[in-house]
Amino acid sequence: MDSRLHVSESATFNPQLGRSVTIDQAAQLIGVSRRTIYYRIREGRLRTVRTLGGSQRVLVESLQELGQSH
Repeated sequence: MDSRLHVSESATFNPQLGRSVTIDQAAQLIGVSRRTIYYRIREGRLRTVRTLGGSQRVLVESLQELGQSH
């Protein structure tokens, strides 16, 4: 068995944020509506990336920067 793939039975699952989140997740994280997220994107206050499927995702880094600017 490859030791790099071994996970102990006592390990707990801790989901972490990736590099980007969905519009809904971004809204929940900062406590605003989806519409406010879209306004912030349009204003240039939030940065996004497009997935291969065409969905827009908000960069977590830009959410953190927005939070620091307040």
